Amino acid sequence: MAEENLGNIHSFESCGTVDGPGIRFVVFTQGCPLRCKYCHNPDSWGVNINQKISVDEILKKYDGVKEFCKGGITVTGGEPLMQIDFVTALFKSAKERGIHTALDTSGVLFNRNNTSKIDELLKYTDLVLLDIKHIDNEEHKKLTGLPNVNILDFARYLSENGKPMWIRHVVVPTITFNSAYLKELGRFLKELKTIKALDVLPYHDMAIPKYENLGINYPLTGVPPLTKEEALEARSYILEGLKG
Repeated sequence: MAEENLGNIHSFESCGTVDGPGIRFVVFTQGCPLRCKYCHNPDSWGVNINQKISVDEILKKYDGVKEFCKGGITVTGGEPLMQIDFVTALFKSAKERGIHTALDTSGVLFNRNNTSKIDELLKYTDLVLLDIKHIDNEEHKKLTGLPNVNILDFARYLSENGKPMWIRHVVVPTITFNSAYLKELGRFLKELKTIKALDVLPYHDMAIPKYENLGINYPLTGVPPLTKEEALEARSYILEGLKG
């Protein structure tokens, strides 16, 4: 079987309600180059850990729940672009069957000087859920281990090419819950022409037991979860920058 038809998969979720429009079948891929301090799936970082599953097997799993997951299929991670050939093959097969496709990515692997593979993937992608971790490059490095230059450029590229996107931003007390950064994010988003939604996601610490089970130190010990009121405040700052 062709390698692009096999994906290293972390897990699946049926009836996902926060991973794109409608109720969706969610595929979590294995492997991620980022090390976000608030990551809730640290067991997805390594590449060749979990099972290899074919495109046909995944679509068969989808068929088993499609009456409940009429929104379509979302591929997330990990970082799906680490397995771009596989995701392209999956989305191509999905589109042949009329299934809505959504890609949840940070875009950190985007390279404007070599877009042939991403262009092929985007042909079969209905929606991109783009995770912008931090608008400030130096703070982004502290939060994730890598710069945000490729991520922001990918956002511009999606806009330039008319690809619909949902922006997702996790707001963390003491890190991204900062009016100056949030307004700056809004000003950046104002440049983009294809944003269909803005998800302001409050930081939570529910992943702590998973870190303990894996024997990994949790980087944000002592940082409190963001309250609903703070999330609304954060959103208002982003919108202020967006409208300003």
